[in-house]
Amino acid sequence: MKTNWVMLAALASAGLVGCNGSSNTPATPAIPEGTTVTVALLETTDIHSNVLSYNYYALAEDTSLGLERTSTLIQAARAENPNNVLLDDGDVIQGTLLADLQAVAAPVPCSGTLAVHKAMNALKYDAGGMGNHEFNYGLAYLSQITNTDFGIPGVAKPTGTCGAPAFPSVLSNVVGVSSGKPIFQPYTVLPRDFAATAPDGSKLTVKINVGVLSFVPPQILEWDQKVLAGKVSVTGVQEAAKQYVPELRSKGADLVVALSHGGLDTSAYSPKMENGSYHLTSTGIDALMIGHSHLIFPKGKEEGAAALDASFAAFPASAKIDAVNGFVNGVPTVMAQSWGRRLGIIKLTMAYQGGKWVVQPAKTSVESRGFKYTDGKTLVKADPAIAPLVATEHAATIAYAKQPLGISTDFEMSAYFALVGDVSAIQLVNQAQLDYVKNFIATSTDATLSSYKNIPVISCSAPFKAGRNGPSDFTDVAAGATPAAPVGLQVRNPGDLYLYSNNNLQAVKIKGSDLKAWLETSAKQFAQIDPASSAEQDLVPSYGTIYNYDVFYAENNALTYQIDVTKPAGSRIVNLTYKGAAVADGDDFIVATNDYRAGGGGAVPGIDGSKTIIKSPDANQAVVSNYLASLSTKGGKVTLAANGSARSWSFVKTATAGPVILRSAPGHLALAQGSGIANVAAEGGLDASGFAKYRIDLSK
Repeated sequence: MKTNWVMLAALASAGLVGCNGSSNTPATPAIPEGTTVTVALLETTDIHSNVLSYNYYALAEDTSLGLERTSTLIQAARAENPNNVLLDDGDVIQGTLLADLQAVAAPVPCSGTLAVHKAMNALKYDAGGMGNHEFNYGLAYLSQITNTDFGIPGVAKPTGTCGAPAFPSVLSNVVGVSSGKPIFQPYTVLPRDFAATAPDGSKLTVKINVGVLSFVPPQILEWDQKVLAGKVSVTGVQEAAKQYVPELRSKGADLVVALSHGGLDTSAYSPKMENGSYHLTSTGIDALMIGHSHLIFPKGKEEGAAALDASFAAFPASAKIDAVNGFVNGVPTVMAQSWGRRLGIIKLTMAYQGGKWVVQPAKTSVESRGFKYTDGKTLVKADPAIAPLVATEHAATIAYAKQPLGISTDFEMSAYFALVGDVSAIQLVNQAQLDYVKNFIATSTDATLSSYKNIPVISCSAPFKAGRNGPSDFTDVAAGATPAAPVGLQVRNPGDLYLYSNNNLQAVKIKGSDLKAWLETSAKQFAQIDPASSAEQDLVPSYGTIYNYDVFYAENNALTYQIDVTKPAGSRIVNLTYKGAAVADGDDFIVATNDYRAGGGGAVPGIDGSKTIIKSPDANQAVVSNYLASLSTKGGKVTLAANGSARSWSFVKTATAGPVILRSAPGHLALAQGSGIANVAAEGGLDASGFAKYRIDLSK
């Protein structure tokens, strides 16, 4: 006879079916063996305060990004999957002028709530993890805007209840130094009632306890040393997971989800790995949601989706990474790009077997869904409910962005062709950093620093906005309509030139051998080009780590070097000279850079904090602003001749049988030619991500 599980459950809840022969004790109805439940785990990651589809640096709408459009994807996914949990993987509170306004220029009070948190609260997130950028503005600020007392001496949360996320904030691998306790709750258990299906096809409601963990890169101690030193310590992701996954299971977690703010590094495990997510798959978790790398995993399923990122396609077979279906060592895994451009969806089925819920991999699917998921062509519309929530903050940010700096420019500073030599958006940053360090040493009363006065000072900076986040993600500071009447620079422009407001200027003392190793590390951004191949070759296989492509500069363009992209990584730098003479291994240099790079970010050999001689209290972005202000007070202006044409590097000339391609924003060929980059030609057409393909003639 067919069993009516729904009727049995009703009788049990009414006390008519008891345990041990008693008719008086209510009993929880047994879940029939073989019952199945399908749950959709939804992920956003690396939102970086992109609430609206708007670019504050360009003061223009940008329909390729924004949580207001992700909201539309979320609503659709919820309609498709009534059993759902919405989670965020961190890097929420920093990344736009809106974020800087609320954290620095006009700090949000305890009584207020961050604009991005207003939107997330309206979307009813179930839980959120942390990213490295959550720490950029300091622990006191993070404590306030999450309404969390960290228990750290000297870090006081304002009295009372502050505006904060309406969902649990979780972090599993950061503890207070003095207390030895996690600063956030290390995990949360979310009890959810989900619709399930019994073996006979009847429907019933089951309680599923969803456990959520969160991990950040250990490198936060280096990247934000100025605000974290002596206050917190970080555990390796695997060690933290091995501690807390069993705790979650003992507290009844049926499903354990790891929010890991790190990419997939398949090298041997180290507790200090920046991208240790791969190694979480061996800790007993059921699902893995990752971020930090701003990449798409698995490959997009919409029509015309871009090919897999090279960093995923290059994994060895032994790594057991299925980048098409979204599994890492058998664990369903998703990364939803960045800036709200995608929604990660892990739709998994669990079966009740032997008294517990067991994930069924064969019935689990993974998707990183983009804005074109319906027909592959039409962008989803923004959710009209989001913009009114942040209208006041949006207007205030635009007003802030338009504040004049009091100086003008006679040329367009852009990064569209920074990867083939255009320095128009980099030289000014390098000049500002170099000027700062020279003045710092010249005016220092420290005997050691004073002894460095005769050592050459050079500077390096990366084209931070050069396509990492899509074809709208390029530095572009407009020139005036005519040289005689240029547009004045505004508050928004230094942030366009130097994206990271949290970076502080530092200087390192190095040898010529260190400089060459540094340049070799930067040159890893390029593919190894085969001159004999007639097939199309991408000059830059991945734009995901473009922030590690440092371009060096010395006054009067005294430092020059070439890159031979036909050679393997590590053997590409040739003709490295300073003032016309070859740089010797023992030559001394002082390099103006940022705290991320000086402390080991980017894994430059030997640059690990041990060579740092200056730790400035000033942010690199502020150094650029102040440099512009100093030019203004002297009656100067920013000119192409003085501030945007000193190209320190070039490619070794190489004829190729087939086309070599650079992907950049469409419609800027004339800008390349106007900047003196003569080896660029339009190849024609857009790729699936909206990038134009420009042909690079390496023989010129």
